[in-house]
Amino acid sequence: MDSTTQKIEHATQMAVRMRKNILRMANAVGGNSHIGGGLSIVDITATLFGAVMRVDPKNPTWPERDRFILSKGHGILGYYTALAEVGYITEIELLQFEKNDSFLLGHPVMNRAKGIEFSTGSLGMGLSLGIGVSLAAKRRGQSHRTFVILGDGECNEGSVWEGFLAAPHFKLDNLVAIVDRNNLQQTGANKDIMSVGNMGAKLKDFGWDVTECDGHSVDKLYQALSTPPSDARPKAIVAHTIKGKGLKIAENNNDFHHGALTQAQLEVALKEISS
Repeated sequence: MDSTTQKIEHATQMAVRMRKNILRMANAVGGNSHIGGGLSIVDITATLFGAVMRVDPKNPTWPERDRFILSKGHGILGYYTALAEVGYITEIELLQFEKNDSFLLGHPVMNRAKGIEFSTGSLGMGLSLGIGVSLAAKRRGQSHRTFVILGDGECNEGSVWEGFLAAPHFKLDNLVAIVDRNNLQQTGANKDIMSVGNMGAKLKDFGWDVTECDGHSVDKLYQALSTPPSDARPKAIVAHTIKGKGLKIAENNNDFHHGALTQAQLEVALKEISS
């Protein structure tokens, strides 16, 4: 088995464990949590942290570590579980999610010792932050890359489109923007609220190196994330996903944008994921 195959297999197995932990975390909260958007990005974060990004939990402030920004901060369940997989967070800490005195809040709050690089959650801000981080790396002569996950509903924000214009202008080939294209946002379908149309075509026109792929295929994600951009351009990946992926009752069901999971639902879902 070559190293690429091993990385893909490792990240694939990570994603299975992460989905189980997301459901356990959501159940342990005893109330509502952002289940749908967390499950939507699991295969993306598993691929990033398990196969692509340079990180070192034993040296969390290593200057050349890759940076990760979860612009859609409500997708946090798909972030914390990835950090647990690579050793920043323990499974005991995961089950303290959103409880008193826990550092695992409902949106990321910067805690670099635990792998949380930036505080996010105000939608539309993460790409601009990523541009600043990438520009600073260029000016300092650093080789690390910055990865930003945005929600497609979040792309209704004007600041996102300013960022889409700015990154090619500054030739930020150390920046990767990943759009979680699950076609839903908090209050309904994107096409009914404000359609962004053909994201891939728009980003190409803006000067990005664009790849569209199945956002639940670790193989396809790894290929897209591992292929360097051409012509000193920033890279954009439009990842086509299913909101709530892996929890059948939640898939494309916006009731689980911010919903609760019963013990009975948890037990059924864990069996489904294992099968």
